[in-house]
Amino acid sequence: MSPGAALARIRLNPRSHAVQRDLRNATDMHRTLMRLVPDGLGDNPRQTAGLLYRLDATDTSTTLLVQAAALDPTRLPDDYGHADVKDITPMFNALKKALVIRYRIVVNPVKTQRLSLEKKGQRGKRIPLTGPDADQWWARRAREAGLHLTTALPTPVAAAHRRGDNSAVVRHHLVRYDGTAIVTDPDALAQAILDGIGRAKSYGAGLLSLAPAVI
Repeated sequence: MSPGAALARIRLNPRSHAVQRDLRNATDMHRTLMRLVPDGLGDNPRQTAGLLYRLDATDTSTTLLVQAAALDPTRLPDDYGHADVKDITPMFNALKKALVIRYRIVVNPVKTQRLSLEKKGQRGKRIPLTGPDADQWWARRAREAGLHLTTALPTPVAAAHRRGDNSAVVRHHLVRYDGTAIVTDPDALAQAILDGIGRAKSYGAGLLSLAPAVI
């Protein structure tokens, strides 16, 4: 049985106060989007719902892509934007080994700093990766997700900002990759689409979009 998921494409209303607020603070954006999934999902509602999102901006408009097992766009704030929702189950059915696809993803490429033995058990600082280091990170994660990259064009995007526990602003470094790839493991790829790739999934990273490549 193929996994099921829904994808909402929301063309944001730039005059909406709720949109302006959410674009300034990724925590507010996450809170708004969690309204679209069912209530009562336990201790890890985002993960249980499979909620992922990505902002795609052009010079003239900003579109919000939202993916989850189920979505109800009527729960968006008034005048937030126009939403179209579709079932993406057919995409999972179409995934075959050796299929050539186009992809887009925004990721949070980071590495965790190693700590000394004296600090064993503590979490090391996460260091953003840029340039070739970020490209290698994405190639490795794509390979684990069942894709062999043939092209990968990186585009820096605005960092996602949120308020930390002490009210300090926390920045999540983001990079968008567009390109082409060959499917090597359809099952791993389907799972990666559902789960998202990398960190900062609550802040606009990890949503992988696919389309057939034009040969």
